[in-house]
Amino acid sequence: MSGAKQTTLERPRMPLGLLFCLPVILGLCLFTLYPVVASFYYSFTRYSVMKPPVLVGTANYSHLMRDDLFWKSLANTAYFAALAIPLGTIVALGLALLLNLKVRGQALYRTFFFVPSIVPLVASSVLWIWLFNPQNGAINALLRPLFARLHLGQPPGWFADPAWAKPAIILWSIWGVGGTMMIFLAGLQDVPEELHEAAEMDGATTMYRFRHVTLPFLSPQILFVLIMGLIGAFQFFTPAYVMTRGTGGPVDSTLFYSLYLFNTAFADFKMGYACALAWILFLLIVGLTILLFKSSARYVYYAGGEGG
Repeated sequence: MSGAKQTTLERPRMPLGLLFCLPVILGLCLFTLYPVVASFYYSFTRYSVMKPPVLVGTANYSHLMRDDLFWKSLANTAYFAALAIPLGTIVALGLALLLNLKVRGQALYRTFFFVPSIVPLVASSVLWIWLFNPQNGAINALLRPLFARLHLGQPPGWFADPAWAKPAIILWSIWGVGGTMMIFLAGLQDVPEELHEAAEMDGATTMYRFRHVTLPFLSPQILFVLIMGLIGAFQFFTPAYVMTRGTGGPVDSTLFYSLYLFNTAFADFKMGYACALAWILFLLIVGLTILLFKSSARYVYYAGGEGG
């Protein structure tokens, strides 16, 4: 009887609750759900924004298979992801281990290495354009005496050289690993100190303790960093756009997938084709993320005893 009374009392509150949720629901439908559904529809059309869309079936997806720039942008993105993600993870983990040591000024060091990750992308990109300038940039100014001493000729041309343009952007990405470093620092606080002490008493070396004690407890953080890094790498856009002025040069060496998608949509006004590119990107990210999750059971250890 009391349950029936409670249900009767709560029922009039339902419309009021929905009314409070209405702005969020409308925003979700208008700015998330509708664009997703519309982009899927437009991916099967020829749409230039200036004219009404015309249905063309799967022509956009068929054209992708014959589009050299599509494959080039995909290869550039895969190259960036294959190098930037592991290198950034290793550097961030190394910094976290160093900054986890009990030394004077620990908070100051942590702040020093974290600050680059909160610098706005456009500002940091402009800064690194100057640093990578082949003629009067700071990096080549430091490398020039070394190259001369080793008889290696001139330092790299960086963004003026197709062979060095992507490595330059990868170096830029490693500069901003402060956020990842903080994730690993937080994970290191959960590694039981008694396990390190027990292993040390048994004669385990520092490397052995790192491999068999620290890394297993950090494996959930490593999985998270890999997944977020993968998603970020395939959506990599702002620095490439700023550093190359939207051209993806030189010789399309920095034409990443998202940059090609943006140029297709807002420079060439091929919205239908751009939507097809966006859905392929979505499927790639989802597929690779699922693959990482499926394989995580082999190497991810959770302190509660459950696998990945």
